[in-house]
Amino acid sequence: MVQKHEVSGFEDFISKWESVKATKKTIVAMFSGGKDSSGKSWCPDCVVAQPVVDAAVDKASDDFIYIYCSVGGRDFWKNRNCIFRTDPRLRLKSVPTLLKLGSSERLEESQCADASLVRMLFED
Repeated sequence: MVQKHEVSGFEDFISKWESVKATKKTIVAMFSGGKDSSGKSWCPDCVVAQPVVDAAVDKASDDFIYIYCSVGGRDFWKNRNCIFRTDPRLRLKSVPTLLKLGSSERLEESQCADASLVRMLFED
């Protein structure tokens, strides 16, 4: 079974990434718009992609670690200086983004709702 982690914000994400990377497992991170009190993201593409990604995570081998990361509110994300956009390890351009950490493999926006593409990201 895949190890699943949920974090909120850049510092929490980096802390979690640092704590799990020594496992030598493949780490896949989903970056999504923050959720309101009802648990729904402000990002419509994230809402569509989430069940597709969840299904792939549930079927992935235990060679993977999955980190779900909320990038925060819409105004924070839209700022060009948002740390998720500017950090050289991530350089996110959009949410949702599904990223295989330590590689150039990533899916962005509507690609995250394509079940076949998402499944391929969870293959070694």
